[in-house]
Amino acid sequence: MPHPLATALRQALADNGDSAKAEGMRRYMKSEMPYRGVQTPLLRRICRDLLLSHPIEEKDVWYGVVLDLWRRAEYREERYAALELAGAKPHEPFRTLDTLPLWEELVVTGAWWDYVDGIASHRLRELLERFPSEMAREMRRWSRDADKWKRRSAIICQLNRKEQTDVTLLFDCIDPNLADPDFFIRKGIGWALRSLAWTDLDTVESYIARNEGRVSPLSRREALKNAEKIRSGRGR
Repeated sequence: MPHPLATALRQALADNGDSAKAEGMRRYMKSEMPYRGVQTPLLRRICRDLLLSHPIEEKDVWYGVVLDLWRRAEYREERYAALELAGAKPHEPFRTLDTLPLWEELVVTGAWWDYVDGIASHRLRELLERFPSEMAREMRRWSRDADKWKRRSAIICQLNRKEQTDVTLLFDCIDPNLADPDFFIRKGIGWALRSLAWTDLDTVESYIARNEGRVSPLSRREALKNAEKIRSGRGR
């Protein structure tokens, strides 16, 4: 039997769907799974309200509800709701190192940027900050995995860490992927470097110079997108 929260979330998404928006959302995301037509602000409000009325006190229940919503999803918003539940503030104590297999499953089976990027930049980053040595080892492993979404996740898991960025880990995750022609890998490399550039442009420029001919034009362009703005800010 599904948990009452999973049932309530599915019903609320059905009740608040907008068929006029659903097909456009599906086309934009190039999704085989259909949409209900529930846009993000409303979806988040639905999730927030239902989490208040259906609190979860046990980690194994939380884990099970997230997977139930994810694995049995018939509409893409049900997976978005799973991610909202997974990342909700009241469930922060549940998100310990042993939840890494959960994020791995969601990354591999989600296999698209709308799922993967939030998991990487929030859930994996959270674990990295709490368990730095263990997660650094795992992210280095992910960066060489056959699955490109795990590799992208390893590359972008430090977005917005600013001065706290583990630069050695970042470059260790980028290096094995420099020759990959895949758009999402190259874009992810550029995005990760651009994030670091806001606080350490010199290191980013030095890395690109050292890897001249290996860093793709796309990655380089994305990495240095704000370089002039950053330099002008230094002079103020």
